[in-house]
Amino acid sequence: MVTLYAAMRDRLRCYAGDDTEPGGTSHASTRLEGHRIECLAASRAAPDRVFVGTFEDGLYRTRGQATEPGEREFERLETEFASEAVTALAISPHDPDVIYAGTEPSRVYRSTDGGDTWTHLEGLTDLPSAGEWAFPPRPHTHHVRWLEVDPFDPDRLYVGIEAGAFVLSPDGGETWRERPEGSRRDNHTLATHDDREGRVYTAAGDGYAVSDDGGDSWRRPQDGLEHTYCWGLAVDPADPDAVIVSSASGARTAHTAERADTHVYRRLGDEPWARLEDRGLPTGEGVVRAVFETTGADGVVYALNNWGLFRSEDFGDSWVGIDTDWTAGLETQAPRGLVAVSD
Repeated sequence: MVTLYAAMRDRLRCYAGDDTEPGGTSHASTRLEGHRIECLAASRAAPDRVFVGTFEDGLYRTRGQATEPGEREFERLETEFASEAVTALAISPHDPDVIYAGTEPSRVYRSTDGGDTWTHLEGLTDLPSAGEWAFPPRPHTHHVRWLEVDPFDPDRLYVGIEAGAFVLSPDGGETWRERPEGSRRDNHTLATHDDREGRVYTAAGDGYAVSDDGGDSWRRPQDGLEHTYCWGLAVDPADPDAVIVSSASGARTAHTAERADTHVYRRLGDEPWARLEDRGLPTGEGVVRAVFETTGADGVVYALNNWGLFRSEDFGDSWVGIDTDWTAGLETQAPRGLVAVSD
């Protein structure tokens, strides 16, 4: 049974059971309503533990056992982060007790005991380019938008700063390297692949890029990608050369439903990007940028936007809706994250 946690701007929607299958019945619940959610993370190795970062109220973690599938309660964790704005989370694929958290202003923290205690990984803002980092809506500051742990090396950590730099650490945060050749500046989503050592992907505000040497250098295949403000990204578990991104012409048409005009593209191998339209997944006018999630099953990918939650079994060729009770209030919100775990 798959449980999906879909984070919208002011609530967390939880789905469990056969509702995740095409034609199944929906079992959905809502948690953390009224909180300004920024990110979330869960591990298939520890499916009872889900972390949610909020912008004004810090970090939350599930507690106890669920009374019903997907209906776990959340508790606020006491941390000593630089602020209560937790903007990025990642769980190590090597050990589910190792969790990384990023904040605004840009800081990175690590827990090795499942979130009970945290250590600040110092030195990030000592990098030469840090004085240039700025988030346009709040230009006086910046934040960690994404964290990703390399699946082949537990000490190799990838960091996306919004906006300013791609940063990597080869030694678990002891030292940092910034802006390698070809890397993007406005990284929104980073990804790796379990079957391709060294492969790193980014969907960034300044375009898509891919690395084959653990982030040390990057290529920028853009052919066919007509909208280059990229946000969501997913890679087919069966094929490290099959990639889906959501994108818009710029930030103005990506995040706000009243102005939104976003699209979904797929790249297979060395072929040009192809726009996925009329496949069952809403795109275009009125649709904000989607976020994606995979479960490890070949070709299966989920998408979340302001029009609902959708599932594809053929990596984007066709999509079906999951949530049959998508309220009007959600149609005005941009999704903040999507994770799937097996109970």
